[in-house]
Amino acid sequence: MNSDLCLPAANDYSCSTWRGIGGLAASYYLCKSPQVTKVIVLESSSRFGGWLSSTRRSDGAVFEHGPRGIRPAGAVGRNTLNMVDDLGLGGEILPVDYSHVASKNRYVYVNKQLHRMPSGISGLLRTVPPFSRPLLLNVAKEILVRKGKEDDESIHSFVSRRLGKELADIAVDSLCRGVFAGDCRKLSVRSCFPVLFNAEQRRGSLTLGMLLGSGPTPLLPPGPLAQRSQTESWAQWSLRSGMQSFAESLSEFLQQSGRVQLHRDAGVQHITPAASGWKIELEDGVISADHIISAMPAKALSSVLPPSCLPLSQLLQDISMVTVAVVNLEYEGSILPVTGFGHLIPSSENPGVLGVVYDSVMMGGAWFQEVFGSPETVTDECLLAKATEAVRSQLGVTSAPCWSWVALQKDCIPQYYQGHFRKVESMRHLIKENNLALSLIGSSYDGVSVNDVIFSGRTAAEELIGAAV
Repeated sequence: MNSDLCLPAANDYSCSTWRGIGGLAASYYLCKSPQVTKVIVLESSSRFGGWLSSTRRSDGAVFEHGPRGIRPAGAVGRNTLNMVDDLGLGGEILPVDYSHVASKNRYVYVNKQLHRMPSGISGLLRTVPPFSRPLLLNVAKEILVRKGKEDDESIHSFVSRRLGKELADIAVDSLCRGVFAGDCRKLSVRSCFPVLFNAEQRRGSLTLGMLLGSGPTPLLPPGPLAQRSQTESWAQWSLRSGMQSFAESLSEFLQQSGRVQLHRDAGVQHITPAASGWKIELEDGVISADHIISAMPAKALSSVLPPSCLPLSQLLQDISMVTVAVVNLEYEGSILPVTGFGHLIPSSENPGVLGVVYDSVMMGGAWFQEVFGSPETVTDECLLAKATEAVRSQLGVTSAPCWSWVALQKDCIPQYYQGHFRKVESMRHLIKENNLALSLIGSSYDGVSVNDVIFSGRTAAEELIGAAV
């Protein structure tokens, strides 16, 4: 759900950004190198940050219209926290640890009822509705399942084969709608959940893979904030002034570095080959660059590439995006029947409503067109009515909200369909084979999370100027 475009010119690293944090992240790592004298960031919209979008009210309330929290786990999580530390945002962190009610209480809405998802050993040992038997039985049986022979598989097929159809139909279907706003029957397990795919490939079992490790991970030492997240057992974190403040702090850091030029309302129209690198055509001028780091959505990049890049453009065009409506709701008093983070909804229950975080309703995704029609014609009133009806029917809230905000995030999450990895490999092979001065980063290729997008910016910068960034 992030998109950017980076273009370096003989030690002048020009970065054109369209709605996302990926290009900002690439610029951050580029300007850490003494080799780089200038970075230009081109943002097509009027503000930086893209889907990191927050409403900050005068009474102190903060509502998120995009990502609302970031997980600290793994190398990519440590990498983001190291950046947050460097930006001086440590004091703004709002951590949620694993003992917090928002971490422990997560629900799924099945058969018109809320069910608390099993957690801890006791939750695995007993039958917990909506499941028909203890989940430990699924886990025990999983060790005996033979390894798959295909080089990719849908998430639903993979989980059905290894852990049972019931778990795939309820838990995994709901999870994929919450994370990817997508259909687990089409999404790729290899690209969406590489840890699970690698666990089976390397260990023959998810259980053994989780216990013994499923392969090498990037070596990235934790800074003070990442160390604190481990000591305090953070499940996720957000920022006091909203996630948008992350992008704002990052763009301010770049501006103050003295080597980065930031331009808003500067969308790329066309990219054409030049004697050395590329020429980037904007509405009001042309920029020359030796190299492009693109974090634009794949389809957007395909529309600005020259005819000589047609094979690459065709591959880029094949990566689909989905639209998500986020409706923030505020009610008077304490009206929730449960306490926790929120609940997810399997597609069999209500395809149009993906889930309810307990200040927002998420809708649409892969089912947007089917339920709401075209994103170009749907009205805020229609989306608000659908969201309040979901809160009424699923949480029993009969009063009207005292405040609301409708954010329609068009084409915000790429869909990694089965075989996605082959498309990405083919793209990068074409780039290398044709000696194109182009790097692909952002959410269209190697992961849709904020952590993944930031890490892809780091990877591209390291490939250009070395690992000391």
